[in-house]
Amino acid sequence: MNLCHFAEQLESGGELLRVSARIDPAFEMAEITDRCSKTPALNKALLFQNNGSPFPVLMNMMGSQRRMCMALGVRRLEDIPQRIDALWDTLTTPKMSVWDKLKLLPTLAQAARWMPRRTRPPQNRVQMRPPDLSRLPITTSWEWDAGRFITLPCVHTQDLHTGARNVGMYRMQVLDNQTTAMHWHIHKTGARHFAQYREAQKRMPVAVTLGGSPLYAFCAAAPLPDGLDEYLLAGFLQNRPVPLMPCLTQPLCVPADADFVIEGYIDPQEKLVTEGPFGDHTGFYSLPDLYPAFHVTAITHAPNAVYPATLVGAPPQEDAYIAMAVERIFLPLIQKTMLPEIQDIHMPPEGVAHNIAIVKIKKQYAGQAHKTANALWGAGQMMFNKILIVTDGSVDIRSPAALERLARERFDPSVDVYFGKGTLDILDHAAQELGYGGKMCIDLTLKNNAPSPSVSALPLFAFVHKGAEPQGRARITAEFDPLAPLDNLPLCLWLLGCSIDPARDCRVQDGILRIDASAKPRIAGRAWAAAACSPPAVIERIDRQWSALGLGAFAPSPSRSIAALNPRHAAEGIVKN
Repeated sequence: MNLCHFAEQLESGGELLRVSARIDPAFEMAEITDRCSKTPALNKALLFQNNGSPFPVLMNMMGSQRRMCMALGVRRLEDIPQRIDALWDTLTTPKMSVWDKLKLLPTLAQAARWMPRRTRPPQNRVQMRPPDLSRLPITTSWEWDAGRFITLPCVHTQDLHTGARNVGMYRMQVLDNQTTAMHWHIHKTGARHFAQYREAQKRMPVAVTLGGSPLYAFCAAAPLPDGLDEYLLAGFLQNRPVPLMPCLTQPLCVPADADFVIEGYIDPQEKLVTEGPFGDHTGFYSLPDLYPAFHVTAITHAPNAVYPATLVGAPPQEDAYIAMAVERIFLPLIQKTMLPEIQDIHMPPEGVAHNIAIVKIKKQYAGQAHKTANALWGAGQMMFNKILIVTDGSVDIRSPAALERLARERFDPSVDVYFGKGTLDILDHAAQELGYGGKMCIDLTLKNNAPSPSVSALPLFAFVHKGAEPQGRARITAEFDPLAPLDNLPLCLWLLGCSIDPARDCRVQDGILRIDASAKPRIAGRAWAAAACSPPAVIERIDRQWSALGLGAFAPSPSRSIAALNPRHAAEGIVKN
Protein backbone atom coordinates (compact mmCIF):
# COMPACT_ATOMS: atom_id res chain seq x y z
CA MET A 1 0.00 0.00 0.00
CA ASN A 2 1.38 3.39 -0.95
CA LEU A 3 0.10 6.81 0.09
CA CYS A 4 -2.32 7.11 -2.82
CA HIS A 5 -4.18 4.07 -1.49
CA PHE A 6 -3.99 5.31 2.12
CA ALA A 7 -5.36 8.71 1.06
CA GLU A 8 -8.30 6.91 -0.57
CA GLN A 9 -8.92 5.01 2.67
CA LEU A 10 -8.82 8.24 4.65
CA GLU A 11 -11.24 9.92 2.26
CA SER A 12 -13.70 7.03 2.33
CA GLY A 13 -13.62 7.22 6.12
CA GLY A 14 -14.33 10.95 6.15
CA GLU A 15 -10.81 11.74 7.36
CA LEU A 16 -9.37 13.65 4.39
CA LEU A 17 -9.91 17.06 2.84
CA ARG A 18 -8.73 17.78 -0.70
CA VAL A 19 -7.35 21.25 -1.39
CA SER A 20 -7.61 22.04 -5.10
CA ALA A 21 -6.51 25.69 -4.91
CA ARG A 22 -2.89 26.45 -5.74
CA ILE A 23 -0.99 26.23 -2.43
CA ASP A 24 2.73 26.95 -2.14
CA PRO A 25 4.84 24.32 -0.32
CA ALA A 26 6.78 27.27 1.12
CA PHE A 27 4.91 28.28 4.29
CA GLU A 28 1.34 28.11 2.96
CA MET A 29 0.83 24.35 3.42
CA ALA A 30 2.24 24.58 6.93
CA GLU A 31 -0.01 27.52 7.87
CA ILE A 32 -3.14 25.73 6.65
CA THR A 33 -2.14 22.48 8.34
CA ASP A 34 -1.42 24.29 11.61
CA ARG A 35 -4.88 25.86 11.62
CA CYS A 36 -6.62 22.58 10.83
CA SER A 37 -4.66 20.42 13.28
CA LYS A 38 -5.50 22.79 16.15
CA THR A 39 -9.21 23.15 15.24
CA PRO A 40 -11.10 19.97 16.24
CA ALA A 41 -13.84 20.41 13.63
CA LEU A 42 -11.24 20.75 10.85
CA ASN A 43 -8.65 18.26 12.05
CA LYS A 44 -8.41 16.08 8.94
CA ALA A 45 -5.64 14.83 6.70
CA LEU A 46 -4.96 17.38 3.94
CA LEU A 47 -4.19 16.49 0.32
CA PHE A 48 -2.75 19.51 -1.49
CA GLN A 49 -3.33 18.67 -5.14
CA ASN A 50 -2.07 21.86 -6.80
CA ASN A 51 1.40 22.84 -5.64
CA GLY A 52 3.51 23.44 -8.74
CA SER A 53 4.81 19.87 -8.96
CA PRO A 54 3.39 16.65 -10.46
CA PHE A 55 2.97 15.18 -6.98
CA PRO A 56 0.18 15.83 -4.46
CA VAL A 57 1.28 16.51 -0.87
CA LEU A 58 -0.33 14.64 2.03
CA MET A 59 -0.08 16.26 5.47
CA ASN A 60 -1.53 15.49 8.91
CA MET A 61 -2.24 11.91 7.81
CA MET A 62 -1.76 10.49 11.34
CA GLY A 63 -2.94 13.61 13.18
CA SER A 64 -5.84 12.08 15.13
CA GLN A 65 -6.40 8.94 17.14
CA ARG A 66 -8.70 7.54 14.45
CA ARG A 67 -6.23 8.20 11.63
CA MET A 68 -3.45 6.75 13.76
CA CYS A 69 -5.53 3.58 14.12
CA MET A 70 -6.17 3.53 10.36
CA ALA A 71 -2.42 3.80 9.73
CA LEU A 72 -1.77 0.90 12.10
CA GLY A 73 -4.65 -1.17 10.72
CA VAL A 74 -6.51 -1.54 14.03
CA ARG A 75 -9.87 -0.41 15.42
CA ARG A 76 -8.38 0.65 18.78
CA LEU A 77 -4.83 1.37 19.86
CA GLU A 78 -5.39 -1.04 22.79
CA ASP A 79 -5.63 -3.94 20.31
CA ILE A 80 -1.87 -3.86 19.71
CA PRO A 81 -0.63 -4.16 23.32
CA GLN A 82 -3.10 -7.03 23.78
CA ARG A 83 -1.43 -8.84 20.87
CA ILE A 84 2.01 -8.11 22.35
CA ASP A 85 0.91 -9.41 25.77
CA ALA A 86 -0.45 -12.61 24.25
CA LEU A 87 2.68 -13.17 22.16
CA TRP A 88 4.97 -12.52 25.13
CA ASP A 89 3.06 -14.91 27.37
CA THR A 90 3.09 -17.59 24.69
CA LEU A 91 6.83 -17.32 24.13
CA THR A 92 7.90 -17.02 27.79
CA THR A 93 5.56 -19.47 29.57
CA PRO A 94 7.55 -22.59 30.56
CA LYS A 95 6.84 -25.51 28.20
CA MET A 96 6.55 -28.54 30.45
CA SER A 97 5.38 -31.14 27.95
CA VAL A 98 5.85 -32.13 24.36
CA TRP A 99 2.26 -31.02 23.69
CA ASP A 100 3.00 -27.56 25.15
CA LYS A 101 5.94 -27.23 22.79
CA LEU A 102 3.92 -28.41 19.79
CA LYS A 103 1.28 -25.76 20.54
CA LEU A 104 4.01 -23.15 20.07
CA LEU A 105 4.59 -24.11 16.41
CA PRO A 106 1.69 -22.08 14.93
CA THR A 107 2.96 -18.99 16.73
CA LEU A 108 6.48 -19.51 15.39
CA ALA A 109 5.10 -20.03 11.87
CA GLN A 110 3.14 -16.80 12.18
CA ALA A 111 6.24 -14.96 13.42
CA ALA A 112 8.15 -16.14 10.35
CA ARG A 113 5.62 -14.28 8.21
CA TRP A 114 6.54 -11.00 9.89
CA MET A 115 10.09 -11.07 8.55
CA PRO A 116 10.74 -8.67 5.64
CA ARG A 117 11.12 -10.41 2.27
CA ARG A 118 13.16 -9.46 -0.75
CA THR A 119 11.36 -8.83 -4.04
CA ARG A 120 11.96 -7.22 -7.43
CA PRO A 121 11.20 -3.55 -8.03
CA PRO A 122 7.80 -2.95 -9.65
CA GLN A 123 8.14 -2.69 -13.41
CA ASN A 124 6.24 0.59 -13.57
CA ARG A 125 8.57 2.38 -11.19
CA VAL A 126 9.81 5.71 -12.61
CA GLN A 127 13.44 6.86 -12.43
CA MET A 128 14.00 10.62 -12.34
CA ARG A 129 16.79 11.54 -14.78
CA PRO A 130 18.77 13.37 -13.61
CA PRO A 131 17.85 13.15 -9.91
CA ASP A 132 16.64 16.59 -8.89
CA LEU A 133 15.23 17.48 -5.47
CA SER A 134 13.75 20.70 -6.84
CA ARG A 135 11.14 18.60 -8.67
CA LEU A 136 9.70 17.40 -5.35
CA PRO A 137 7.22 19.59 -3.40
CA ILE A 138 9.47 19.82 -0.35
CA THR A 139 7.97 22.10 2.27
CA THR A 140 9.16 25.06 4.33
CA SER A 141 7.29 25.37 7.62
CA TRP A 142 8.21 28.44 9.67
CA GLU A 143 9.38 31.97 8.98
CA TRP A 144 12.95 31.59 10.22
CA ASP A 145 13.56 28.05 8.93
CA ALA A 146 16.83 27.84 6.99
CA GLY A 147 15.09 26.52 3.86
CA ARG A 148 13.18 23.51 2.59
CA PHE A 149 13.19 20.43 4.80
CA ILE A 150 12.23 16.82 4.11
CA THR A 151 10.25 16.19 7.29
CA LEU A 152 8.99 12.61 7.05
CA PRO A 153 11.94 10.59 5.69
CA CYS A 154 12.74 6.99 6.52
CA VAL A 155 16.54 6.98 6.47
CA HIS A 156 18.12 3.56 5.83
CA THR A 157 21.67 2.84 7.02
CA GLN A 158 23.63 -0.31 7.84
CA ASP A 159 26.04 -1.21 10.60
CA LEU A 160 29.44 -1.39 8.89
CA HIS A 161 30.49 -4.48 10.83
CA THR A 162 27.30 -6.55 11.17
CA GLY A 163 25.22 -5.32 8.23
CA ALA A 164 22.26 -4.78 10.57
CA ARG A 165 19.74 -2.36 9.09
CA ASN A 166 18.44 0.74 10.84
CA VAL A 167 15.55 2.91 9.68
CA GLY A 168 15.48 6.27 11.44
CA MET A 169 13.62 9.52 10.96
CA TYR A 170 16.06 12.41 10.64
CA ARG A 171 15.04 15.67 9.04
CA MET A 172 16.94 16.69 5.90
CA GLN A 173 17.57 20.32 4.90
CA VAL A 174 17.85 20.77 1.13
CA LEU A 175 21.14 22.50 0.29
CA ASP A 176 20.94 22.21 -3.50
CA ASN A 177 19.22 20.01 -6.08
CA GLN A 178 21.34 16.98 -5.20
CA THR A 179 22.51 17.63 -1.62
CA THR A 180 20.92 17.76 1.81
CA ALA A 181 22.14 17.90 5.38
CA MET A 182 21.44 14.81 7.50
CA HIS A 183 20.26 15.82 10.97
CA TRP A 184 20.95 12.83 13.19
CA HIS A 185 21.77 13.41 16.84
CA ILE A 186 24.66 11.76 18.64
CA HIS A 187 22.22 9.46 20.49
CA LYS A 188 20.75 8.02 17.28
CA THR A 189 21.70 4.78 15.54
CA GLY A 190 22.31 6.56 12.23
CA ALA A 191 24.95 8.73 13.92
CA ARG A 192 26.58 5.61 15.37
CA HIS A 193 26.73 4.02 11.91
CA PHE A 194 28.24 7.25 10.54
CA ALA A 195 30.95 7.11 13.22
CA GLN A 196 31.85 3.58 12.09
CA TYR A 197 32.31 4.66 8.47
CA ARG A 198 34.26 7.74 9.52
CA GLU A 199 36.67 5.63 11.57
CA ALA A 200 37.09 3.21 8.65
CA GLN A 201 37.39 6.13 6.17
CA LYS A 202 34.74 4.58 3.95
CA ARG A 203 31.91 6.18 2.03
CA MET A 204 28.56 5.47 3.70
CA PRO A 205 25.59 4.30 1.57
CA VAL A 206 22.23 5.79 2.53
CA ALA A 207 18.73 5.35 1.15
CA VAL A 208 15.78 7.56 2.04
CA THR A 209 12.18 6.51 1.41
CA LEU A 210 9.09 8.69 1.52
CA GLY A 211 5.63 7.23 1.72
CA GLY A 212 4.62 3.66 1.16
CA SER A 213 2.59 2.25 4.02
CA PRO A 214 2.21 4.86 6.79
CA LEU A 215 3.45 2.11 9.10
CA TYR A 216 6.98 2.72 7.82
CA ALA A 217 7.06 6.31 9.06
CA PHE A 218 5.63 5.24 12.41
CA CYS A 219 8.20 2.46 12.85
CA ALA A 220 11.07 4.77 11.83
CA ALA A 221 9.99 7.27 14.50
CA ALA A 222 9.32 4.67 17.21
CA PRO A 223 11.87 4.18 20.03
CA LEU A 224 12.73 0.57 19.22
CA PRO A 225 15.22 -1.41 21.31
CA ASP A 226 18.64 -1.37 19.69
CA GLY A 227 18.97 -4.12 17.09
CA LEU A 228 15.25 -4.66 16.47
CA ASP A 229 14.50 -4.28 12.76
CA GLU A 230 11.88 -1.61 12.08
CA TYR A 231 10.45 -3.72 9.26
CA LEU A 232 10.01 -6.67 11.61
CA LEU A 233 7.85 -4.41 13.78
CA ALA A 234 5.95 -3.27 10.67
CA GLY A 235 5.44 -6.91 9.67
CA PHE A 236 4.10 -7.71 13.13
CA LEU A 237 1.73 -4.74 13.11
CA GLN A 238 0.31 -5.51 9.65
CA ASN A 239 0.66 -9.30 10.06
CA ARG A 240 2.43 -9.70 6.74
CA PRO A 241 6.00 -9.18 5.56
CA VAL A 242 7.31 -5.88 4.24
CA PRO A 243 8.47 -6.38 0.61
CA LEU A 244 12.00 -5.02 0.15
CA MET A 245 13.55 -4.21 -3.23
CA PRO A 246 17.22 -3.44 -4.00
CA CYS A 247 18.26 0.13 -4.65
CA LEU A 248 19.62 1.11 -8.05
CA THR A 249 22.87 2.80 -6.98
CA GLN A 250 23.45 1.78 -3.36
CA PRO A 251 23.86 -1.65 -1.70
CA LEU A 252 20.70 -1.28 0.37
CA CYS A 253 17.12 -2.56 0.25
CA VAL A 254 14.00 -0.46 0.76
CA PRO A 255 10.23 -1.08 0.71
CA ALA A 256 8.98 -1.84 -2.80
CA ASP A 257 5.80 0.16 -2.21
CA ALA A 258 7.60 3.38 -1.25
CA ASP A 259 6.25 6.44 -3.04
CA PHE A 260 9.75 7.91 -3.39
CA VAL A 261 13.26 6.50 -2.95
CA ILE A 262 16.17 8.92 -2.71
CA GLU A 263 19.48 7.07 -2.91
CA GLY A 264 22.85 8.53 -2.06
CA TYR A 265 25.91 8.51 0.14
CA ILE A 266 27.69 10.40 2.88
CA ASP A 267 31.45 10.90 2.65
CA PRO A 268 32.82 11.00 6.22
CA GLN A 269 36.00 12.69 4.95
CA GLU A 270 34.05 15.78 3.87
CA LYS A 271 33.61 18.75 6.15
CA LEU A 272 30.33 18.90 8.01
CA VAL A 273 27.78 21.41 6.74
CA THR A 274 25.68 23.97 8.62
CA GLU A 275 22.10 22.81 9.15
CA GLY A 276 19.26 24.85 10.64
CA PRO A 277 17.64 26.74 12.17
CA PHE A 278 14.41 24.74 12.04
CA GLY A 279 11.14 25.14 13.95
CA ASP A 280 11.16 21.76 15.65
CA HIS A 281 8.71 19.53 17.52
CA THR A 282 9.43 21.47 20.71
CA GLY A 283 7.71 24.48 19.13
CA PHE A 284 10.99 26.40 19.20
CA TYR A 285 13.72 26.77 16.63
CA SER A 286 16.66 24.43 16.98
CA LEU A 287 19.82 26.43 16.43
CA PRO A 288 22.22 25.98 13.49
CA ASP A 289 24.73 23.18 13.94
CA LEU A 290 27.09 21.00 11.91
CA TYR A 291 25.91 17.74 10.32
CA PRO A 292 27.00 15.44 7.46
CA ALA A 293 26.13 16.19 3.82
CA PHE A 294 24.03 13.60 1.95
CA HIS A 295 24.69 13.41 -1.82
CA VAL A 296 21.89 12.11 -4.05
CA THR A 297 22.74 9.48 -6.67
CA ALA A 298 19.24 8.43 -7.77
CA ILE A 299 15.56 9.21 -7.28
CA THR A 300 12.74 6.84 -8.21
CA HIS A 301 9.02 7.08 -7.56
CA ALA A 302 5.77 5.21 -8.01
CA PRO A 303 3.65 6.31 -11.00
CA ASN A 304 0.92 7.58 -8.64
CA ALA A 305 3.32 8.91 -6.00
CA VAL A 306 2.09 11.16 -3.19
CA TYR A 307 4.65 13.23 -1.29
CA PRO A 308 4.30 12.97 2.53
CA ALA A 309 5.17 15.84 4.86
CA THR A 310 4.55 16.55 8.51
CA LEU A 311 4.38 19.76 10.48
CA VAL A 312 6.04 20.01 13.87
CA GLY A 313 5.79 22.98 16.18
CA ALA A 314 3.81 24.19 19.17
CA PRO A 315 1.41 21.40 20.22
CA PRO A 316 -0.84 19.80 19.39
CA GLN A 317 0.51 18.53 16.08
CA GLU A 318 0.59 15.19 14.29
CA ASP A 319 3.51 13.95 16.38
CA ALA A 320 1.31 14.02 19.52
CA TYR A 321 -0.78 11.18 18.08
CA ILE A 322 2.31 9.24 17.07
CA ALA A 323 3.48 9.58 20.69
CA MET A 324 0.06 8.36 21.84
CA ALA A 325 0.47 5.19 19.78
CA VAL A 326 4.05 4.74 21.00
CA GLU A 327 3.02 4.88 24.66
CA ARG A 328 0.30 2.29 24.09
CA ILE A 329 2.40 -0.10 22.01
CA PHE A 330 5.57 -0.01 24.10
CA LEU A 331 3.94 -0.10 27.54
CA PRO A 332 3.87 -3.95 27.57
CA LEU A 333 7.60 -4.07 26.77
CA ILE A 334 8.37 -1.74 29.69
CA GLN A 335 6.16 -3.81 31.99
CA LYS A 336 7.53 -7.19 30.90
CA THR A 337 11.22 -6.37 30.71
CA MET A 338 11.96 -3.59 33.17
CA LEU A 339 9.26 -2.18 35.48
CA PRO A 340 6.39 -4.60 36.19
CA GLU A 341 4.90 -2.10 38.66
CA ILE A 342 4.06 0.33 35.87
CA GLN A 343 0.35 0.22 35.03
CA ASP A 344 0.11 3.09 32.56
CA ILE A 345 2.17 5.85 30.99
CA HIS A 346 1.09 9.05 29.26
CA MET A 347 3.01 11.76 27.42
CA PRO A 348 0.63 14.75 27.15
CA PRO A 349 0.88 16.90 24.01
CA GLU A 350 2.00 19.90 26.07
CA GLY A 351 5.13 17.96 27.02
CA VAL A 352 6.22 17.48 23.36
CA ALA A 353 7.00 13.80 24.09
CA HIS A 354 10.00 14.18 26.38
CA ASN A 355 9.48 17.23 28.60
CA ILE A 356 6.53 15.91 30.64
CA ALA A 357 5.46 12.31 31.28
CA ILE A 358 2.91 10.85 33.71
CA VAL A 359 3.25 7.31 35.04
CA LYS A 360 0.89 5.23 37.15
CA ILE A 361 2.40 2.44 39.25
CA LYS A 362 1.18 -0.27 41.58
CA LYS A 363 2.88 1.05 44.69
CA GLN A 364 4.16 -1.44 47.23
CA TYR A 365 6.83 0.40 49.27
CA ALA A 366 8.13 3.82 50.18
CA GLY A 367 10.38 5.49 47.64
CA GLN A 368 9.00 3.47 44.74
CA ALA A 369 8.21 6.64 42.79
CA HIS A 370 11.88 7.65 42.98
CA LYS A 371 12.97 4.18 41.92
CA THR A 372 10.59 4.36 38.95
CA ALA A 373 11.95 7.76 37.94
CA ASN A 374 15.56 6.60 38.07
CA ALA A 375 14.77 3.49 36.04
CA LEU A 376 12.88 5.38 33.33
CA TRP A 377 15.53 8.11 33.14
CA GLY A 378 17.97 5.39 32.12
CA ALA A 379 15.72 3.59 29.63
CA GLY A 380 16.00 4.22 25.91
CA GLN A 381 14.46 7.49 24.79
CA MET A 382 12.82 7.96 28.20
CA MET A 383 16.28 9.19 29.21
CA PHE A 384 15.27 12.50 27.59
CA ASN A 385 12.38 13.02 30.03
CA LYS A 386 12.62 16.19 32.11
CA ILE A 387 9.53 16.23 34.36
CA LEU A 388 8.05 12.92 35.55
CA ILE A 389 4.81 12.76 37.55
CA VAL A 390 4.26 9.42 39.34
CA THR A 391 0.79 8.37 40.54
CA ASP A 392 -0.94 5.25 41.79
CA GLY A 393 -4.46 4.02 42.51
CA SER A 394 -7.40 4.36 40.14
CA VAL A 395 -6.68 7.84 38.78
CA ASP A 396 -7.09 8.38 35.03
CA ILE A 397 -3.72 9.87 34.11
CA ARG A 398 -5.15 11.18 30.81
CA SER A 399 -7.65 13.37 32.66
CA PRO A 400 -6.19 16.76 33.66
CA ALA A 401 -9.09 17.29 36.08
CA ALA A 402 -8.48 13.94 37.79
CA LEU A 403 -4.76 14.66 38.11
CA GLU A 404 -5.46 18.09 39.55
CA ARG A 405 -7.83 16.61 42.16
CA LEU A 406 -5.20 14.04 43.10
CA ALA A 407 -2.51 16.70 43.42
CA ARG A 408 -4.76 18.83 45.64
CA GLU A 409 -5.20 15.85 47.95
CA ARG A 410 -1.61 14.58 48.02
CA PHE A 411 1.00 17.08 46.83
CA ASP A 412 3.26 18.62 49.45
CA PRO A 413 6.25 20.30 47.75
CA SER A 414 8.39 19.93 50.88
CA VAL A 415 8.48 16.13 50.58
CA ASP A 416 7.13 15.19 47.14
CA VAL A 417 9.68 16.78 44.78
CA TYR A 418 12.79 14.82 43.80
CA PHE A 419 15.59 16.26 41.64
CA GLY A 420 18.12 14.46 39.50
CA LYS A 421 20.41 15.02 36.53
CA GLY A 422 20.94 13.19 33.29
CA THR A 423 20.75 13.13 29.52
CA LEU A 424 18.35 15.54 27.82
CA ASP A 425 17.30 15.93 24.21
CA ILE A 426 19.83 17.77 22.05
CA LEU A 427 16.92 20.03 21.02
CA ASP A 428 16.33 21.13 24.62
CA HIS A 429 17.38 24.78 24.39
CA ALA A 430 16.94 25.34 28.15
CA ALA A 431 19.48 22.72 29.24
CA GLN A 432 22.40 24.07 31.24
CA GLU A 433 24.71 22.00 29.04
CA LEU A 434 23.91 20.77 25.53
CA GLY A 435 22.10 17.45 25.97
CA TYR A 436 22.57 17.32 29.75
CA GLY A 437 20.75 18.89 32.66
CA GLY A 438 18.30 18.62 35.51
CA LYS A 439 15.28 16.36 35.95
CA MET A 440 12.38 16.56 38.38
CA CYS A 441 10.07 13.86 39.75
CA ILE A 442 6.79 14.82 41.40
CA ASP A 443 5.50 12.02 43.63
CA LEU A 444 1.70 11.91 43.74
CA THR A 445 1.48 8.38 45.09
CA LEU A 446 -0.39 7.66 48.31
CA LYS A 447 1.80 7.99 51.41
CA ASN A 448 1.37 7.36 55.10
CA ASN A 449 1.05 11.06 55.90
CA ALA A 450 -1.23 13.39 53.94
CA PRO A 451 -0.24 17.04 53.48
CA SER A 452 -0.91 19.21 56.50
CA PRO A 453 -4.18 21.20 56.54
CA SER A 454 -2.23 24.40 55.91
CA VAL A 455 -0.73 22.90 52.72
CA SER A 456 -4.00 21.33 51.57
CA ALA A 457 -5.70 24.70 51.82
CA LEU A 458 -3.32 26.27 49.30
CA PRO A 459 -4.25 26.48 45.60
CA LEU A 460 -2.24 24.20 43.38
CA PHE A 461 -0.94 26.71 40.76
CA ALA A 462 -0.10 30.37 40.55
CA PHE A 463 1.13 31.60 37.15
CA VAL A 464 2.61 35.11 37.20
CA HIS A 465 4.62 37.32 34.91
CA LYS A 466 8.27 37.69 35.85
CA GLY A 467 8.72 40.21 38.63
CA ALA A 468 5.04 40.23 39.64
CA GLU A 469 3.85 39.02 43.01
CA PRO A 470 1.31 36.16 42.99
CA GLN A 471 -2.12 36.87 44.44
CA GLY A 472 -1.63 34.78 47.56
CA ARG A 473 0.37 31.59 48.14
CA ALA A 474 0.13 28.48 45.96
CA ARG A 475 1.94 25.14 46.09
CA ILE A 476 3.48 25.71 42.65
CA THR A 477 4.42 29.23 41.54
CA ALA A 478 5.69 29.60 37.97
CA GLU A 479 7.07 32.84 36.50
CA PHE A 480 6.69 33.52 32.77
CA ASP A 481 7.83 36.28 30.42
CA PRO A 482 5.69 39.45 30.36
CA LEU A 483 3.92 38.59 27.07
CA ALA A 484 3.02 35.00 27.99
CA PRO A 485 -0.79 34.40 27.98
CA LEU A 486 -1.30 33.21 31.55
CA ASP A 487 -4.97 32.38 30.94
CA ASN A 488 -4.01 29.64 28.45
CA LEU A 489 -3.14 26.64 30.64
CA PRO A 490 -2.02 24.22 27.84
CA LEU A 491 0.23 26.90 26.35
CA CYS A 492 1.71 27.72 29.77
CA LEU A 493 2.43 24.03 30.48
CA TRP A 494 4.13 23.76 27.09
CA LEU A 495 6.21 26.87 27.81
CA LEU A 496 7.11 25.62 31.26
CA GLY A 497 8.38 22.28 30.00
CA CYS A 498 10.41 23.89 27.24
CA SER A 499 11.87 26.75 29.28
CA ILE A 500 13.33 25.13 32.38
CA ASP A 501 16.32 23.16 33.48
CA PRO A 502 15.00 21.81 36.82
CA ALA A 503 18.47 21.87 38.36
CA ARG A 504 18.72 25.60 37.66
CA ASP A 505 15.15 26.88 37.51
CA CYS A 506 13.24 24.90 40.15
CA ARG A 507 13.56 25.03 43.92
CA VAL A 508 11.44 24.26 46.96
CA GLN A 509 11.39 27.29 49.24
CA ASP A 510 9.11 27.90 52.22
CA GLY A 511 7.06 24.87 51.25
CA ILE A 512 6.47 26.16 47.71
CA LEU A 513 7.80 24.75 44.44
CA ARG A 514 9.07 27.86 42.65
CA ILE A 515 9.69 27.58 38.90
CA ASP A 516 11.36 30.14 36.65
CA ALA A 517 9.78 29.46 33.24
CA SER A 518 10.99 32.69 31.66
CA ALA A 519 13.53 33.08 28.85
CA LYS A 520 17.13 33.00 30.01
CA PRO A 521 20.25 34.81 28.81
CA ARG A 522 22.73 32.92 26.67
CA ILE A 523 23.44 29.46 28.08
CA ALA A 524 26.89 27.96 27.57
CA GLY A 525 27.36 30.15 24.50
CA ARG A 526 23.94 29.25 23.02
CA ALA A 527 21.33 31.86 22.23
CA TRP A 528 17.84 31.38 23.68
CA ALA A 529 15.57 29.83 21.05
CA ALA A 530 12.59 31.67 19.57
CA ALA A 531 9.13 30.16 19.19
CA ALA A 532 8.30 28.98 15.66
CA CYS A 533 5.67 31.07 13.82
CA SER A 534 4.41 31.61 10.29
CA PRO A 535 5.49 34.71 8.35
CA PRO A 536 3.01 37.61 8.85
CA ALA A 537 2.42 37.95 5.09
CA VAL A 538 1.49 34.26 4.82
CA ILE A 539 -0.94 34.51 7.75
CA GLU A 540 -2.69 37.45 6.11
CA ARG A 541 -2.74 35.76 2.69
CA ILE A 542 -4.36 32.59 4.07
CA ASP A 543 -6.84 34.75 6.01
CA ARG A 544 -7.95 36.31 2.73
CA GLN A 545 -8.07 33.00 0.83
CA TRP A 546 -9.68 30.85 3.51
CA SER A 547 -13.25 31.01 2.23
CA ALA A 548 -12.09 29.82 -1.21
CA LEU A 549 -10.21 26.79 0.16
CA GLY A 550 -13.35 24.78 0.90
CA LEU A 551 -12.13 23.64 4.31
CA GLY A 552 -15.01 24.89 6.44
CA ALA A 553 -15.54 27.68 8.95
CA PHE A 554 -12.72 30.19 9.34
CA ALA A 555 -9.92 29.05 11.63
CA PRO A 556 -7.57 31.75 12.99
CA SER A 557 -3.83 31.30 12.81
CA PRO A 558 -2.30 29.67 15.93
CA SER A 559 0.79 31.77 15.23
CA ARG A 560 -1.10 34.83 16.46
CA SER A 561 -0.96 33.56 20.05
CA ILE A 562 2.51 32.05 19.76
CA ALA A 563 3.88 35.28 18.25
CA ALA A 564 3.50 37.07 21.58
CA LEU A 565 6.49 35.04 22.77
CA ASN A 566 8.76 36.63 20.14
CA PRO A 567 9.18 40.40 20.65
CA ARG A 568 10.07 40.88 16.97
CA HIS A 569 6.88 39.18 15.84
CA ALA A 570 4.82 41.19 18.32
CA ALA A 571 6.39 44.40 17.04
CA GLU A 572 5.54 43.42 13.46
CA GLY A 573 1.88 43.18 14.34
CA ILE A 574 1.18 39.45 14.09
CA VAL A 575 -0.52 39.44 17.47
CA LYS A 576 -4.22 40.29 17.23
CA ASN A 577 -7.23 39.70 19.42
